[in-house]
Amino acid sequence: MARLLIVDDDDAFRETLAETLQGLGHEPVQASSGADALALAAHTRFAAVFLDHRMPGMDGLEVLAALRARLASLPPVIVLTAYASSGNTIEAMRLGAFDHLAKPIKRQDVADVLARALHSAAPREAAQAAGAAPDDDDALVGPSEAMREVHKRIGMAAASAAPVLVLGETGSGKEMVARALHRHSARVHGPFVAINCAAIPKELLESELFGHVRGAFTGATADRPGCFRAADGGVLLLDEIGDMAPGVQAKILRVLQEGEVTPLGGHRTQKVDVRVVAATHRDLAQAVREGSFREDLFYRLDVLTVRLPALRERLADIIPLAEHFLRRAAARQQDGAPKALSAGAAQALLRHRWPGNVRELRNLMERCQALVRHRVVDAADLALDGAAPAAEPGDAALPADWLQASLPEAVERLERQLIAHALTRSQGNRAEAARALGIHRQLLYRKMAQYGLD
Repeated sequence: MARLLIVDDDDAFRETLAETLQGLGHEPVQASSGADALALAAHTRFAAVFLDHRMPGMDGLEVLAALRARLASLPPVIVLTAYASSGNTIEAMRLGAFDHLAKPIKRQDVADVLARALHSAAPREAAQAAGAAPDDDDALVGPSEAMREVHKRIGMAAASAAPVLVLGETGSGKEMVARALHRHSARVHGPFVAINCAAIPKELLESELFGHVRGAFTGATADRPGCFRAADGGVLLLDEIGDMAPGVQAKILRVLQEGEVTPLGGHRTQKVDVRVVAATHRDLAQAVREGSFREDLFYRLDVLTVRLPALRERLADIIPLAEHFLRRAAARQQDGAPKALSAGAAQALLRHRWPGNVRELRNLMERCQALVRHRVVDAADLALDGAAPAAEPGDAALPADWLQASLPEAVERLERQLIAHALTRSQGNRAEAARALGIHRQLLYRKMAQYGLD
């Protein structure tokens, strides 16, 4: 039996969760506000805490920060929210939360997360707090479970000073991950510098990274600090590091190990305090085996890894992302209200393979917002460049009656069809169906009840 603290201003939810925990053989203690929770935690030791995010007065993240500051040892804190976003997930994990779950929560999910929390070797040390910024990470928008895991990884990595390796296809949003790591870390007030290693000729890359002194080579008419010194006290993104020449790789390794750089043509080393985030679409482990990437640099970078899923692997995010980009384009273009998507357009977006990932979707929505003359974007409007979205073999055409439905009604029909198909393919295995759909099991349960698919 473990003594557990439940902090939630919703009386009904709090009572239900308490009954669930009692049924699992534990002793729940309830608090209806952050202030009550802190008062209880001051004189009672809890094995774990279930903490609501949105509450009047102190919100959940403020309570989490206060618990971390006041307790010598922070118990596992499971943050609960009905309004999950990349920002609050990242912040919760960075502040030391054990997990971040979206409501509603099934009994089995409570049992699973509690078992992991109680059997964890030790609660993860919380990081030093830093102010959160607005939740505007374009490529991190989306409710899918795959992206929720990315948000959690960012939150945990932001609390560290170790190098981070971001892996993902071209256009999947690797720079957005690096910017989120910077913004949610203690280095938020330091500079963020990004350099694309594949876009700069290898004979110039060394100068761009480490700087040079006047006269170091033809055309070096003045001293140049370089990216590492420009990022001193902040974060440096080495984008597409898999394309870096071996000679430069050796110098990067030295900077990571010694924390100092030597500009080209110079003789004095200069200390730098830089957190490196490396990103690539290449398989670095394979590159090591082939001899094109240094093994020692790979292992120095591969400390904390964030893998970004391709857009085709996160179907649940495509429509929210498309609508987000339409709103953003309308605001930037000062074009009035953002365009809406028809049911046919929504289906076309879901069927497309997205070789350019989030970048391709963003560019397509910006083009639609600028060039489509009517208020609703239809499937035909998505092929403005003359290339129709690719469909999977055997995909059925959109039923004719769907075109007469409102967008919310048509999207509900499509959603029901996708969920039913996933359940059929998984032979009723809900966890497997949720993974295939790219959503959390709680969301799947709620949608099944909504559409009578139980």
